[in-house]
Amino acid sequence: MPNKNLLSDLTFLGGSSRLARYIGRPLYHFAAVQAAGGVLMLIATVAALVWVNSPWQDSYFDFWHTHISLSIGNYHFAHDLEHMVQDGLMTVFFFVVGLEIKRELVVGQLRDPRFAALPAVAALGGMVVPALIYLAFNSGGGGQNGWGIPMATDIAFAIGVLSLLGNRIPNQMKLFLLTLAIVDDIGAILIIAINYTGELSGNWLLTAGVLLGGILTMRQLHVWYLPAYLVVGVAFWLAVLESGVHATIAGVILGLLTPAKPLESEDDARRWANWLQMQDVVHSDDARRVEFHIRESQPVSLRIQETLHPITSYVIIPIFALSAAGVELSGDLLSDAMTSPVTLGVAIGLVAGKTVGITLFCWIAHKLGWVTIPKSLAGAHMIGVAMVAGIGFTVSLFISRLAFADDSIADESKIGILAGSLIAAVVGLLILSRTERQPPASTKHLQMETHE
Repeated sequence: MPNKNLLSDLTFLGGSSRLARYIGRPLYHFAAVQAAGGVLMLIATVAALVWVNSPWQDSYFDFWHTHISLSIGNYHFAHDLEHMVQDGLMTVFFFVVGLEIKRELVVGQLRDPRFAALPAVAALGGMVVPALIYLAFNSGGGGQNGWGIPMATDIAFAIGVLSLLGNRIPNQMKLFLLTLAIVDDIGAILIIAINYTGELSGNWLLTAGVLLGGILTMRQLHVWYLPAYLVVGVAFWLAVLESGVHATIAGVILGLLTPAKPLESEDDARRWANWLQMQDVVHSDDARRVEFHIRESQPVSLRIQETLHPITSYVIIPIFALSAAGVELSGDLLSDAMTSPVTLGVAIGLVAGKTVGITLFCWIAHKLGWVTIPKSLAGAHMIGVAMVAGIGFTVSLFISRLAFADDSIADESKIGILAGSLIAAVVGLLILSRTERQPPASTKHLQMETHE
């Protein structure tokens, strides 16, 4: 019987050295915690705020404005580190988002309209009402373009807050929030594509279209060599970047094109494994063949997502937070932010807009007979999880960077994001901690069904 422990004693982490026991394995188990990515993001945010408000604040801005240039023939690529994070690293993040959306649409919760109905209605309310509240403060003003900022939900922070309550939070509530956040991500992607796209270049758009056609052709021909897709995918990202469409949309498109169904069935993979076990002599070619069939019993999207998720959670998002959350908290800025329509629109949109939008839309849909609200999400439970959905950190900061060229307005929006997200987390946690614990629901009742 093979050992199911992933930390084999043949490796460093599974070894008996003090370094492995006291540093390696604790870090490994920390990374396995669902809230670990949110903790690192929070640390990076605090580090950015401390750095900017220290005597070394000039080094913060000098570092992120360091320019990187590359010339290939007549093509010249030049961006600073700040934009490389925004247009490059965050494309990988949105690629993972695209993978998650594709998986949910093909084999996950969004495949069943009956299950998706309630979180989809909730997500719609959680986008529309915050945007309207923001526009009520900023319509016709210099901050009007930031209406998409309070519409986002940061799933890493939100799930991290729910995880603090342990078993008091039923799995159904986590599923509801996860599905809501995925629909919310779809909305954010559409906002970025439509509202924050610059002047378009026809030639680069044509190039991107040709490369996209090449990717589709490779799929039709059953080309299964991932490095080939990597080369064409990077070229596609570059073409989208130069076309005027925001580069992160390339990541989403590539994620949605990644197959979410396995090439091989689990039964066939098991037969190949049994065949290999019966061989008297195992040759390397046989091992490679069986390894291929076993590997392909898992969808490509899932394998890539499992590979990239730690990179995005523990590297890319903390780096983005470090680059985006740096706000000089001077007395003048804080004083201006207290009365700034941008700050108020973002903060109130995240806290009140999300809570009212999610609960109101769900209540209306329930009264109209479109959805059924399960007991574990009724009353204070719905209000609490709706409040937690107001944690809009990562994507809100990202949209803020796209919306405002004026640094002072951008800083006011960041203060609104930080304040609103903090209030939503604390108040949502207090509400949920005071709700009565629900008994575990059966598998049958985990489905949030619409009325027939």
